[in-house]
Amino acid sequence: MQMKYDEEFNLRREGSNIAKEVDGVEFRDLGFIFKELGFCMMELGLCLARICDKLIGGSELEQSLLQNGTAKGRLIHYHSVADTLAIKEAANRKRHNRGSKVNLKENVSLGDDDDDKSKLWQQWHYDYGIFTILTTPMFILSNGSDEQERESPSGHTYLQVFHPELNRVVMVKASRGSFIVQVGESADVLSKGRLRATLHSVCRPTKMENLSRETFVVFLQPAWSKTFSLKDYPVEHLKLRDQDSELCESNGVTRKICGIVPPLLSRLQDGITFAEFSRETTKQYYGGSGLQSNR
Repeated sequence: MQMKYDEEFNLRREGSNIAKEVDGVEFRDLGFIFKELGFCMMELGLCLARICDKLIGGSELEQSLLQNGTAKGRLIHYHSVADTLAIKEAANRKRHNRGSKVNLKENVSLGDDDDDKSKLWQQWHYDYGIFTILTTPMFILSNGSDEQERESPSGHTYLQVFHPELNRVVMVKASRGSFIVQVGESADVLSKGRLRATLHSVCRPTKMENLSRETFVVFLQPAWSKTFSLKDYPVEHLKLRDQDSELCESNGVTRKICGIVPPLLSRLQDGITFAEFSRETTKQYYGGSGLQSNR
């Protein structure tokens, strides 16, 4: 299993202004520190897979990670409302300068036609790997010229999870310095439904337009060639996540979530590889006609 990052970035390029700007002591070993943290989180995921295998029986999860699996580390920044507006305004000005017709009111709005969009940092979705390991988030408050780290305004992480048995949304709390683990759809399928994939989103704090959110995430995934089998997978779990199920008709919140999350059966077939599954999942979420292509 290998630890991979989105791109190799060398700050020491000759003549680079970036290298001079981040040459302070506090940034000198930043890349090394993140990699060490990533390896720690990868080991945590492997230990968790081993424990789950012991309870479930067999060694499917751990072996799926060890046999050419990948661990992808990403530092995720969620823009503040103010930053989002500034970015959209800058994009509109750029298009305007190129001669394109731009409706500033329409493009700068955070979505009056879809109020839920403005309340979420990240829309509802399942991760499609085995486990997702996250650090507890850090929040940064900006007043324009100064930025300060601050505690969560409400005491929770702003990560919210949909509980299918309770049929409601619950907020996730985590103590500072701890890790959060989410179960991905691959673990759900490989465990024959004994582990349940975590349907989740990230909500914004209200009335804090200058607050951003930072978290470091490691996605643990099987090999691209790993094949999935639906043999012995509980049929009721597949029906529960179908857009036509009784659960999706039960209340307004659930209907909205079902309307933007593609059903597992539409993305997964018996004998499909993880590479095929991940491509189809990305397509159905974010492709040209995907359920979240404009969100």
